[in-house]
Amino acid sequence: MKLLRLAPENTKFGFMRFRRMSYPFSATMSIVSVVLFLSLGVNFGIDFAGGTLMELRAKSGHADIAYVRATVSKLNIGDVEVQGFGTPSDVLLRFGVQKKGGATAQESTVSRVKKSLGSKYEFRRVDVVGPRVSSELVQSGTLGVVLAIVAVLAYLWFRFEWQFAIGAIIATMHDLLLTVGFFSLTRLEFNTTSIAAILTIVGYSLNETVVVLDRIREMMRKYRRMPTDELIDISINAVLPRTIMTATTVFLALLALVTFGGEVIRSFSIAMIWGIFVATYSSVFICSPMLIYLGLRNESADPPQRAAATKPAKRKAEADVTETAARSRA
Repeated sequence: MKLLRLAPENTKFGFMRFRRMSYPFSATMSIVSVVLFLSLGVNFGIDFAGGTLMELRAKSGHADIAYVRATVSKLNIGDVEVQGFGTPSDVLLRFGVQKKGGATAQESTVSRVKKSLGSKYEFRRVDVVGPRVSSELVQSGTLGVVLAIVAVLAYLWFRFEWQFAIGAIIATMHDLLLTVGFFSLTRLEFNTTSIAAILTIVGYSLNETVVVLDRIREMMRKYRRMPTDELIDISINAVLPRTIMTATTVFLALLALVTFGGEVIRSFSIAMIWGIFVATYSSVFICSPMLIYLGLRNESADPPQRAAATKPAKRKAEADVTETAARSRA
């Protein structure tokens, strides 16, 4: 019984032909991302910018989140986050630091919120996150991201040859820079879920990179006389159906989250959609060509022997890839 084929197989795309264009393009995008971050910054949410958190419980029945959001929005107190948690009667309300008036204005805003919702909701907890606490959270979040990335990259360094590890590191940094630039450009709220999105994107990027690198290393062991650029092309084409299917299924899942998930995870979902495309691009056009620029050589024969052996080796490698794909469909 043949499986449904949703991705092209037995492709012969010459990806390495575009390496002289992909690097200037990616370098430009990375510089633009840094400039956007330095000039615009990111739109920090309440978790990082400070603000007030209020825990409400409906006096009767279930909480009406839409009603709470609409009522508080009429008060013109800036960005407001409303989400359910715990029981169906509980609501979590967050709003940022008031731009004028300092602590007095913040206390006045809390009183206005209580007055507008007090008839239907009881206020179980009110916490104020000051600028000092929020700055400590920024530092902790940044440190957590850096340590997680360093730990994973250290693993890659020991698992692969040094050229592979450096290629993976550069691709990961590329994805991280472009994601931060994406947050700066789109003004998506940067909160704790955004930290989770960045870590998830890094993990997805590394996974895609490892899949490609593992296939390249496998091909190098089998075809020692094939030029490196041709071997990389064949390796990428071999994993291309898997890459397309993975990216497509993750995209569809994230699209559902963007459409039906609500405001709470909206920034996470949108950032992840951006991340899967950037990670797929970098695994093919950033990490793989880096192996060539770093001097990775697959040829063990002398130049005349290598020229004579290249075409038969390439045909054999393509035949092996086709045979493997056929066995997987059987």
